[in-house]
Amino acid sequence: MADVPAGYGTNRPSAGEVWSWIARGEVALAIGVIGVIVLLILPIPAFMLDGLLAISITSAVLILMTSLLISRPLEFTAFPTVLLVTTLFRLALNIASTRLILGHGHEGAHGAGKVIEAFGHLMTGGSFAIGLIVFAILVLVNFVVITKGSGRIAEVAARFTLDSMPGKQMAIDADLSSGLIDEDLAKKRRKELEQESTFFGAMDGASKFVRGDAVAGLVIVAINVIGGILIGVIQHKVPIAQAASTYTIMTIGDGLVSQIPALIISIAAGFLVSKAGVDGSADKALVTQLAMNPIALGMVSATAGVVALIPGMPIIPFAIVSIASGVLAWRRGHTKPAAAESNSLTVAAPTAEESEEPISQTLAIDEIKIELGYGLLPLINDLEGRRLTDQIKALRRTLATDYGFVMPAVRILDNMRLPSQGYMIRIKEMEAGGGEVRLGSLMAMDPRGGQVDLPGEHIREPAFGLPATWVDDSLREEATFRGYTIVDPATVLTTHLTEILKENMPDLLSYAELQKMLKDLPAEQKKLVEDLVPQVVSATTIQRVLQSLLKERVSIRDLPSILEGIGEAAPHTQSITLLVEQVRGRLARQLSFAHRGDDGALPIITMSAEWENAFADALIGSGDEKQLALAPSRLQEFIRGVRDTFERAALNGDSPVLLTSPQVRPYVRSIIERFRGQTPVMSQNEVHPKARLKTVGTI
Repeated sequence: MADVPAGYGTNRPSAGEVWSWIARGEVALAIGVIGVIVLLILPIPAFMLDGLLAISITSAVLILMTSLLISRPLEFTAFPTVLLVTTLFRLALNIASTRLILGHGHEGAHGAGKVIEAFGHLMTGGSFAIGLIVFAILVLVNFVVITKGSGRIAEVAARFTLDSMPGKQMAIDADLSSGLIDEDLAKKRRKELEQESTFFGAMDGASKFVRGDAVAGLVIVAINVIGGILIGVIQHKVPIAQAASTYTIMTIGDGLVSQIPALIISIAAGFLVSKAGVDGSADKALVTQLAMNPIALGMVSATAGVVALIPGMPIIPFAIVSIASGVLAWRRGHTKPAAAESNSLTVAAPTAEESEEPISQTLAIDEIKIELGYGLLPLINDLEGRRLTDQIKALRRTLATDYGFVMPAVRILDNMRLPSQGYMIRIKEMEAGGGEVRLGSLMAMDPRGGQVDLPGEHIREPAFGLPATWVDDSLREEATFRGYTIVDPATVLTTHLTEILKENMPDLLSYAELQKMLKDLPAEQKKLVEDLVPQVVSATTIQRVLQSLLKERVSIRDLPSILEGIGEAAPHTQSITLLVEQVRGRLARQLSFAHRGDDGALPIITMSAEWENAFADALIGSGDEKQLALAPSRLQEFIRGVRDTFERAALNGDSPVLLTSPQVRPYVRSIIERFRGQTPVMSQNEVHPKARLKTVGTI
């Protein structure tokens, strides 16, 4: 006996494994679809056809009940697929039954199975003409009324759903940008919106299956009747009367057993697509909207009573309807006031609270808000990848990285009082800046500060006040060739927002934001916070120190070092100025690195000994109460010297810092920020020992 190679044949699946594979949903569905295709080709016995027809009828009832009891159409998103499968299944059964009718009809009405025979006798009732007429009416009701109506509803629902998608998407993005929802909920809503559009689009196409199924049913009935009679009379020598009786019964039974599931599924499709604006299951919605109004029920009772009194009308059915609707109207009319009286005392207090709630909501202040003119609303949902909301999210991330402070969420809303393409940026509801942008155009700026020599609308760039021009998008290549800076409208608005946020960072660092920052510290740093607050220093003092740092655009990302500096100086002084100076000394590496030039050196402009002594002598008071009292003429002279020196440095391509002694740095900075707010002022204690200095001027 030959040796079997190792492992060969040892992985053959057992019978249990095979059945476990079949039990899996995708395998069972694949087998079912293949089985339906087999029905289209191979003949099946009558008893098997009876079982499959029973499955067809019961599955249609299951689909109808599911459509009735779901709360939202999206809970049955598989309906288009189910509709396709069931339609294909019924057509396969029609072909299989046609094969049995034409092949075994000469044997009698039972030749196509017991189910078809029973439905045929039930429908005909001894009269073939009545059976054919009733069957034709049933098919026409399904085809003309139910199928056509549900198809039209599906078509309109698909069109309106697709038309409303941009607005719904814009609303989701606006809620996300304003902080009303988080990223996970926004993804969930986008997914539901995508499912809704796909579902109604699929329903629009799936409704055509039902209509085609109804037409196919009529054609198959005609083929079975005419073809069956011809085959029975010519081929099997059956008398024409017997052939007409037998084949008509089987054909009507076959058509009925196919059209009843089709009618049920058509009704289910109608319920599903007409349920788009109804909350809850169909029974609850109908009861809530039809049987809750006592006036409507009273009118029904009166109408039924009047009809019952008409001579010749049957009194009993109309009287029953009149009495039932009248009792229901009486109960609805008396239970509501009773409930209102019983709850009058308990409702009074919540009513007062509810009346106050809108007022309390109006007191809420949006930290950051952007108001857009109606012409700029497309910026929120720009399909070309330059959406304003995406740029704002990137801006918040950039500011968090650069300054260590997560800005509050930005709320975006429209304002009809603004110009069509105007915008307004508000900080704590107060106007902080605004301007206009031109959709469909590009802003061109000369990096050298000159006016752009291109046709367009000459303006001042809103963020920095530089000369700029709105040019047509067709001039993009020419503007790039001339060396101009090209910016799209969304970026113009975002740049303006960036500068406003940088200017207002101290105001945006609220006490609540500070608590979030302290809470988000790593676990190993929590002990530092516990030792400092509130034994050594209050949280409000930490907030004021951080605000002072942000005012000078110093990153507070290294919060542990800042807290260590505060903890080191707080036992000796409570002066915010001295605490800030102590912290800045601890941040020497960060400050020196942040202001270094392209060559790696720290460009500085120093103050002469004369000015150092002038500031030192102008300090009056003692301890924490020192103030600067410099003569106005000397102050103007110092300001001119700063301007001239920094302008010369700028012409040479340098962005230097002003270097002073530690004693006078806070007071020099208080003067500089009035006319050159972005100019950094550092003391000698804040220069890192390893920093390479480059002196570019002296005041």
